[in-house]
Amino acid sequence: MATVSGQISHAPMTKEEKRVIFASSLGTVFEWYDFYLAGSLAAFISKSFFSGVNPTAAFIFTLLGFAAGFAVRPFGALVFGRLGDMVGRKYTFLITIVIMGLSTCVVGFLPGYAAIGMASPVIFIAMRLLQGLALGGEYGGAATYVAEHAPANRRGFYTAWIQTTATLGLFLSLLVILGVRTSMGEEAFGAWGWRIPFVASLVLLGISVWIRMQLHESPAFERIKAEGKTSKAPLSEAFGQWKNLKIVILALIGVTAGQAVVWYTGQFYALFFLTQTLKVDGASANILIAIALLIGTPFFLFFGSLSDRIGRKPIIMAGCLIAALTYFPLFKALTHYANPALEAATAKAPIVVIANPDECSFQFNPVGTSKFTSSCDIAKSALSKAGLNYDNVAAPAGTLAQIKVGDTTIDTFDGKAADAKEAGKTFDKNLGTALKSAGYPPKADPSQINWPMTVVILTILVIYVTMVYGPIAAMLVEMFPTRIRYTSMSLPYHIGNGWFGGFLPATAFAIVAAKGNIYSGLWYPIIIALATFVIGLLFVRETKDSNIYAQD
Repeated sequence: MATVSGQISHAPMTKEEKRVIFASSLGTVFEWYDFYLAGSLAAFISKSFFSGVNPTAAFIFTLLGFAAGFAVRPFGALVFGRLGDMVGRKYTFLITIVIMGLSTCVVGFLPGYAAIGMASPVIFIAMRLLQGLALGGEYGGAATYVAEHAPANRRGFYTAWIQTTATLGLFLSLLVILGVRTSMGEEAFGAWGWRIPFVASLVLLGISVWIRMQLHESPAFERIKAEGKTSKAPLSEAFGQWKNLKIVILALIGVTAGQAVVWYTGQFYALFFLTQTLKVDGASANILIAIALLIGTPFFLFFGSLSDRIGRKPIIMAGCLIAALTYFPLFKALTHYANPALEAATAKAPIVVIANPDECSFQFNPVGTSKFTSSCDIAKSALSKAGLNYDNVAAPAGTLAQIKVGDTTIDTFDGKAADAKEAGKTFDKNLGTALKSAGYPPKADPSQINWPMTVVILTILVIYVTMVYGPIAAMLVEMFPTRIRYTSMSLPYHIGNGWFGGFLPATAFAIVAAKGNIYSGLWYPIIIALATFVIGLLFVRETKDSNIYAQD
């Protein structure tokens, strides 16, 4: 592309342009709100729609259902990206918001497994797929639309407003959930109140449609349309020509993959870690995350603006590197401040599984069909379900697995034996007694949570998110020519965020269940972030001075 020296000069943003960008950003907030409800309410969804399987499998299945929405985002990027490059940016907005709003509302009214059986999880996943398709078309359009309105030297700052929408959408979803939850009580919320935030999307849909009706087409698109230079085949032009395809590949592995895992670790995995591993109650965990998001969100604008001065690449690469180097100490500190009793018990009475490795199975069971009957499987299943950290020690073949909690040894049993049912009751009782005696808490004590320090740690994680995410919209827009920009930037963004990021919770959960170490799931984002740092540092060029009106 040409440099900024050959670029058309831009006057300062007019009030009309600011209004259009505000409307675009606000509508995108509502889309993210709809999309993230499934993640925030995963525990209730698993109980309602996946109650036909055991609780652990149901939760993993729900995470995969949540990830299904991310899996189809690249396909939404292709469908709506093509439409946006051929017909216009504006027209995709109305289509995507209607699909998103209606599919979210359906989840709110969907009967549970007890009422309609397998139709319940099938319909839920179908709605998640529709949400993913809609979101796949939304982000690229919004980012492109805002960038093509912004002054050349302020693209990072203005597109950073779009970057806040994902976090603000998550914040709005947590706020609505918290408001409904506290107003009606845990019992009613668990029974049916969790559906209210989904149904509320009807109101947001109405507002969003009205907002999108006020938007005007992007000036850059209007220009190439008037000149007859729009692409007739955006998909083949973007991905069938090596000069464009190589940039798409670099945008994926050298930018968005690392950005995605840092984003989801700092917000979603942090929430899952608080609730599932540290056993912080849902309301407190949501408040903690919401406070961190509120404090951290302005940094999207800070880093977006900073990227206008020093470049997009150094900020994004620094965010990936710093996050990868500090995740382990930060999450260990989170345990220290959010559930000190768990940390103390783990140090005082470490848990060890002594078993023959040949009898140990992989504990990831998403559909709940596998039966873990060996003594090793029984031991690890019990500890994994409790969210407890344990080490593994090999035992001779032919011996039953044992669990050591400090100095106390608990014998397991053969799940295929005739007396397995009675032996299981004895095992559960003995393990529960040993854990209680060793000081392992069944849940985090609210009075022992160090709220200020927990918020500080969560805010640091959010600031990492703002570093990698704040400048990325401007960078992706600047990497591709106007005629195929919507299509080209949307695919790597949604593969990175939809696949590398969206599958992070389920992948990390499975790794922890397999290894026994509650922090081992962090290896997934660390490895991806470091790979992006190396590839991006070596092969991705700086883009802040690019001419976004260039056609080649």
